[in-house]
Amino acid sequence: MDFSHSQTQQKQHYSPKHNNKKRLTEDQVRLLERTFTTNKKLEPELKVQLANQLGVPPRQIAIWYQNKRARWKTQSLELDYNTLQVKLDNALTDRRRLEREVVQLQEELWRARQMVFTLSQETTVQPTVNGSCNSSCDDRGSSSLHEDVNGDVLQLDEIYACLYGAGGGSTWV
Repeated sequence: MDFSHSQTQQKQHYSPKHNNKKRLTEDQVRLLERTFTTNKKLEPELKVQLANQLGVPPRQIAIWYQNKRARWKTQSLELDYNTLQVKLDNALTDRRRLEREVVQLQEELWRARQMVFTLSQETTVQPTVNGSCNSSCDDRGSSSLHEDVNGDVLQLDEIYACLYGAGGGSTWV
């Protein structure tokens, strides 16, 4: 038995099944698509109604709906994935920005601590703090305190504000 003869027999065996099944026309598919947008699940009554309206077997309507629902779910998952991917990319961008900001703030804090340390080591230089820099920071409950040579207690954030001019009228003698 040669190979071409067995292929011919297979085609004859399967071809009657394909002849019974008709392909849907574009108009039929459009009607099914419109129905699918409102009804994702095919109820038995709707299946019979559509089969009669389109002139196809109810089983073909059921299979079309099953296939369409599978494609729709896949598309929904792809959209959800893409949305999550965009959100992840945005979050990672924000994270990198915040990490750079943290590094900058840590460097600024280090410089401020160095200035405070330097000032605390110099016994000849004493800060004269006016009212605008010596604000009521005691209400904030900060535990970072620095005591100068005269015994006055300054909060570290007040010193920092004075050093960078945020206090307005502070002067260092």
